Amino acid sequence: MIPDCNPPPSVFRPRSSAAHRVSDALTNFTEWLREFGETSWDHQSFFAGPVGRGAKSLYYRNRLLGTAAVAPMIFFEAFLPSARRLFHHIIRFPIADAHYAMGFAFLYEATGDFSHLENAVHFLTELTKSRCRGVEEYCWGYPFDWVTRNGILKEQTPLITTTPYVYEAFLQVYEILEKKRAEGEPLTLSLSPSSKGRGDSLTEPHSECEQILESIARHAASDIKDFRTSETASSCSYTPYDGGGVINAAAYRAFLLTSASLFLSNDEYWRIAERNLNFVLETQNSDGSWFYAVDGVRDFVDHYHTCFVMKALAKIYALTRHDACGDALTKGVAYYVENLFAEDGLPKPFSKAPRLTVYKRELYDCAECINLCLLLRDRFPQLEMTLKTVVEGILKDWIKPDGCFRSRRLHFGWDDVPMHRWGQAQMFRSLAFYLNETAKRAKTEQSTLDHSSRRSPSEVGSTIPI
Repeated sequence: MIPDCNPPPSVFRPRSSAAHRVSDALTNFTEWLREFGETSWDHQSFFAGPVGRGAKSLYYRNRLLGTAAVAPMIFFEAFLPSARRLFHHIIRFPIADAHYAMGFAFLYEATGDFSHLENAVHFLTELTKSRCRGVEEYCWGYPFDWVTRNGILKEQTPLITTTPYVYEAFLQVYEILEKKRAEGEPLTLSLSPSSKGRGDSLTEPHSECEQILESIARHAASDIKDFRTSETASSCSYTPYDGGGVINAAAYRAFLLTSASLFLSNDEYWRIAERNLNFVLETQNSDGSWFYAVDGVRDFVDHYHTCFVMKALAKIYALTRHDACGDALTKGVAYYVENLFAEDGLPKPFSKAPRLTVYKRELYDCAECINLCLLLRDRFPQLEMTLKTVVEGILKDWIKPDGCFRSRRLHFGWDDVPMHRWGQAQMFRSLAFYLNETAKRAKTEQSTLDHSSRRSPSEVGSTIPI
């Protein structure tokens, strides 16, 4: 659990109204998280237990009978979300732990409050305990059996859509610790798990983070499989055991291995990453969108998967300045702002929906929108207004009195069940990212003002056009 203590006052005092309210929201959320705990129900709780798994499996085998079997769960999802507790139990989610680790790391960078770094380290410690069992390298998946159209993925199956978030979390904290070490600050943090853990131990946080990052990269390069799609491109498997074709999976792997190729000075990682990147680029539709997969079946276009793909491209572009990557982002952003927002300027779930949905709006979509806008707003200024609209919308309507976020806006009412994996952790991270970016901008503006005030009158005058 997060240490039961009140954090000291933050160093960063945001001047803008939105940033100040975001700071307050994050403080309240942290208190809620401490009280609520780090396990929760989930979006998939209806189908994670034996009854739901059976019904969903039947649905994929026999659409008519399966529809009748899943109908009660769909009804509860639409009208009585709290009924999740009848179908499964609360569990811990590695992907949420990774987002919480990154969120607290951003808060530490924004405020200098050491308790935030301690919280980030706490979630990394939990991640060392939840790594997939029976796999040599560090990797993570879901803590429940996941029924898909291609069969059941057993819990602890490594997922290339989960592991990159853990990679980012460890890398972010590693870079903070590296900076502290370079500045001569003592590393007083302990990353050792509790006595009830599985035995992994991060006794030297800096070096252990580096070893884990190396292991994650080896897993992504070797355990995840490639499937040639053209002379220059390959898709990749979602797990070590399936076929390729899912576009966001290739985007995740491309980013992870691009980052690892630079961090670990490994050219082979870039060779693999480039082929996955080319697959993503080659599967972009002429209108700028991406389908979920290239199997001819899952050809829907939704909000958060579009964000997943473009976030990966944005990060790769920032690392490499890859020209084709930049061009794809230009087309992707144009499609994104035109097709994946409602009239009020807030995200809508689908531009091309695969089925009838039981909700109007998704917290997860809003969180990923904020992340994407922060990554791309300097290159695409139109996203600045999108960012402002979505942040204001979250602050206005999506924060509950206890400090956590609403999960979904339904067609009738709200789904207020707090789900760490399905929006809470992602929104916490995105708002912490927003606060950190605001702090950086404030620092840059102050530095510019300080520099200007030190210039001589003649220097100031020389900049005024005649």
